[in-house]
Amino acid sequence: MDATTWDQMVTLHGMVTHRLAKEMQRRHHIGLSEFQALCRLARADDGELRMQELAELIGLNQSSVSRLVARLESAGLTRRDLCPKDRRGVYTVITDEGRALHRKAEPTYQEALTQAMDEASVDTRVSELAAKLRA
Repeated sequence: MDATTWDQMVTLHGMVTHRLAKEMQRRHHIGLSEFQALCRLARADDGELRMQELAELIGLNQSSVSRLVARLESAGLTRRDLCPKDRRGVYTVITDEGRALHRKAEPTYQEALTQAMDEASVDTRVSELAAKLRA
């Protein structure tokens, strides 16, 4: 990949994540990282992931994911559980409330993503890359 394509990707990513974050906060009062964590947990076997695995899946470091999970727990959207085979292993588990919020917010996420990509398709800075991604 050349530097120009990378720059376009960074710009497009910023545009899209800004739109997604704004809509998730406005409509559902959660941050984009919180929603992404709920998505990963909702899709995971038994609705649970090790903290380190969740961090890797959503692109956060261990400290940031710990704070994220604490916010989700405070809101009743997740709970912590210990690994039965390794008591040092900590899982975060999506709750019924977390699943309900995920289902409610998913259409907003998809709509905002579509709108962001529509806008990107006419922005000369990223239109070429947006077209490739949509193909």
